[in-house]
Amino acid sequence: MQKHTLRATTLAAALALTLTACKSGEDAPRSAAGQVHGSSADSEALEVGSNAAPALLGEVRVAELGSAAPDFRLVDSAGVSHELSDFRGEPVVLEWVNLDCPFVKKHYGAGNMQALQERYTGEGVTWLTISSSGPGKQGHLDSAGWNAAIADQGIAATAVLLDETGIVGKAYDARTTPNMCVIDGEGRLVYRGAIDDQASPSPATLEGATNYVAVTLDALLQGNDVEPKETRSYGCGIKYAN
Repeated sequence: MQKHTLRATTLAAALALTLTACKSGEDAPRSAAGQVHGSSADSEALEVGSNAAPALLGEVRVAELGSAAPDFRLVDSAGVSHELSDFRGEPVVLEWVNLDCPFVKKHYGAGNMQALQERYTGEGVTWLTISSSGPGKQGHLDSAGWNAAIADQGIAATAVLLDETGIVGKAYDARTTPNMCVIDGEGRLVYRGAIDDQASPSPATLEGATNYVAVTLDALLQGNDVEPKETRSYGCGIKYAN
C-alpha cells in the first residue's frame, strides 16, 4: 500500500510541475458520435491555397472521422514541399509536436516516439510530424532549429512539417501536443486523439500503456477494423499564432 501511495504522490507532483511549464489543452465536449463542439477551426475561417505553401487544398472543411482527410501542402524542415495526397495508398500518421512540452518530452526523452516512427515507417507507413506553434510561441523552431533537433533527438519521422500559420492544425482540430491522427490508404481519417491511455508527463507511465497509434496502425496493416476511433487527447495546448 505504501509503494502505491508513493507512486501516486510522485505522479501527482510531476503533473503539478508540468502545469507550470505548459497549460494542458482542454478538449471541447464531444458527442457520442465523436463530433467536436465549439471547435476553433470553423470552415469559414479556413483558407484554400493553390500555389503557395502552407495551404489547404480542395474542399475547405474541418476533418471528420470516417471521411476523406483534408488535403494540404506544407514545407518540411529541409525546404521540401509535401502534399498529403502524395501519400495516398499507404497509412499516414500526423503527429503534432512541441518539443518544449513535458508531455512530448515524456515520449521523446524515453525514445518512445522515435521507436514508433522507425518501426512503422519501416512497414510502409508515412509519418508526418507537424509543428503548428506560431513564431515567437513556445515550441516554435525555424528550419535550422528543426534540423538540429532531428539530429539531436534521433527523430525518425518521414518529415517534420512547418505549419506556422496553424492552418493545417486547425483544419484537423488539433488542440494539444502530442495530438495524433491516422489516415488510411484510401485517404480517410480513421483515428484521432491521444497517443496512449496515460495522460501523464511521467516516463514511468509508458510501461504497460496502451498505445492507440500502434493499435490503429497494426489494425490497418492487418486489414482489420480500427477501434477505438477517437480518444480524448492530452498534453499542452498548441500555441497557435492567433
